[in-house]
Amino acid sequence: MHIFEAIILGLIQGLTEFLPVSSSGHLEIGHALFGIEGENNLLFDIAVHGATVLSTLVVFWREIVKLFKHSFQLKWNESNSYLAKLLFSAIPVAVGGVLFSDEIESLFTGNLVLVGSMLLVTATLLALSHFMRKGTRKTTFADAFIIGIAQLMAVIPGISRSGATIATGMMLGNDKSQLAKFSFLMVIIPILGANFLKILSGDFSTATGINILPLVAGFIAAFVSGLLACSWMINLVKKGKLIYFAIYCTVIGLIAIFAA
Repeated sequence: MHIFEAIILGLIQGLTEFLPVSSSGHLEIGHALFGIEGENNLLFDIAVHGATVLSTLVVFWREIVKLFKHSFQLKWNESNSYLAKLLFSAIPVAVGGVLFSDEIESLFTGNLVLVGSMLLVTATLLALSHFMRKGTRKTTFADAFIIGIAQLMAVIPGISRSGATIATGMMLGNDKSQLAKFSFLMVIIPILGANFLKILSGDFSTATGINILPLVAGFIAAFVSGLLACSWMINLVKKGKLIYFAIYCTVIGLIAIFAA
């Protein structure tokens, strides 16, 4: 992977992470367009996802500090409850990541038929949630766990993490505007955990087949573009109609399938 390719892929990640269109699916399409071998795609994807998580931390830092500050109070309050729900939602993807790490890694091989098919699944989820009756209730612990299962399913490239989690929450009757924030915060724990495990395992090295410079370039590009796009795109998801994203995913999914 060349530095220029890494920068383009990092920009793709930063601009698509906060929309329900599957950033991992778009990265796989980008890998295929550049002719990049798929054996190390997951490593690069984890790195640039970590960059957009960092941009999320920067954008939401006041709320995160407030959340942790209130959570240290020796009483059960709304901040403690919210933080516990975020932790609870991370259980499915943490367990799945440990038990099926090899199977997950095998999905990142530039298989455009798989990516296109999963984009059609994402389109279906978004379309169903669009026609569902809009809910107004807060997310419960049971909801958080079910939404966490949706996040686990989104490790498959082409299934949008934000799309799957927001659509699942809406089908459970949760408030859409609150779901957008919950969806973007719940990814912080598993992505930081995945990056931490990669660092401990020593996979960020030339031994993996990816030079450190493209990884750094992709990380910076994803962080900067994610930082610029985060607030605007979160508002777009909150206020926009998910059916438009469903149409987009359908078009891109069909193009990926027929281009394979």
